[in-house]
Amino acid sequence: MIAVIDYGASNLRSVVNALRAIGAAPVVIDTPDRLQEAEKVILPGVGAFGAGMAQLRARGFVEPLRQAIARGAPTLGICLGLQFLFAFSAEHGRHEGLGVLPGRVVRFPDDGPKVPHIGWNQVQHDGASPLLAGVPSGAYAYFVHSYYVAPARAEDVIATTDYGRNFTSVAGRGNLFGVQFHPEKSQWVGQHILRNFLGL
Repeated sequence: MIAVIDYGASNLRSVVNALRAIGAAPVVIDTPDRLQEAEKVILPGVGAFGAGMAQLRARGFVEPLRQAIARGAPTLGICLGLQFLFAFSAEHGRHEGLGVLPGRVVRFPDDGPKVPHIGWNQVQHDGASPLLAGVPSGAYAYFVHSYYVAPARAEDVIATTDYGRNFTSVAGRGNLFGVQFHPEKSQWVGQHILRNFLGL
């Protein structure tokens, strides 16, 4: 089962539609008990970090998500879903994340390019990650965000993007991945990445 977690994220339906468009049959789950059945897990997200984590906690997803990742279920965080994977975010105060990847979530500085970062931008990578297999380094993906992840370990950085500074646009370790951009809005690049994830 390909489980897409429903905790109230506004991009849930577009993620599900993108998966169906490539021939997948995702199952939307809004209770954590079904995570035990999941072969793969997708954690979408749009909005504020603190409010999103509060919803995940309220619906009982936090510990089952950690357990699914620990048992080896391939997991993909999308946009805010990537940020949830880290220890904490500085968005509107300090908010604890899932903590399955060490590092934090920080805001783009006000003295750089316009915030939020909205639109198409390039994703640079070395070709080593199976998530990005067949996606040329420098391919464009679609972004909408004001905060970005700052991994504590260089080896957790899979791809970077330049927006006044190089920031981590894809992160992960082992079976765990997260993308800051929206694959469901990134045309063939996003479809290819989703296919790669489903093929893991």
